[in-house]
Amino acid sequence: MIETENLKLRRPVTEDLDAIHAMRRDPAVIRHLGGKPLNREEAWHRLTRLTGHWALRGYGMFIVVAKASGHVIGEVGLFDGYRGLSPDFDNAPEAGWILAAEAHGKGYAIEAATAAHRWFAQTHGEQRSVCIIAPDNLASLRVAQKLGYKSFGQVDYQGGPVTMLERIPF
Repeated sequence: MIETENLKLRRPVTEDLDAIHAMRRDPAVIRHLGGKPLNREEAWHRLTRLTGHWALRGYGMFIVVAKASGHVIGEVGLFDGYRGLSPDFDNAPEAGWILAAEAHGKGYAIEAATAAHRWFAQTHGEQRSVCIIAPDNLASLRVAQKLGYKSFGQVDYQGGPVTMLERIPF
């Protein structure tokens, strides 16, 4: 587990299903994730994918818990997405951050993502990472910029444009 000033980051567990389901059906959360809410079965598949990635790769998306409330407020980490976007994209760990609406605008995304990147560097070595963000997702683009990500192209992904960004820590 990772602890920051306001958050705890931990591996996903079965009991996270309800929180993942609630977050992944909230219009404020999914509007930049294709806009399609997940039903309970799809949320279960999301949870099993999160836990399976940890088992296969030794890293993945952390579940983010607010210390003050004890509520699950997001998913943050690095993973292998194998999206088929380009060799420049698919051959690097991909960073992601998704926060519940109650956590928006509080600086939690940058707090959690900074901690996740630090953990990844300590356990897997400093290396280039990538992420994709919809061009109109200004809040997420600000987080990426604060983390040191820079644009290196734009592609269509699942019916819409996304900006590909990279972070080179050297």
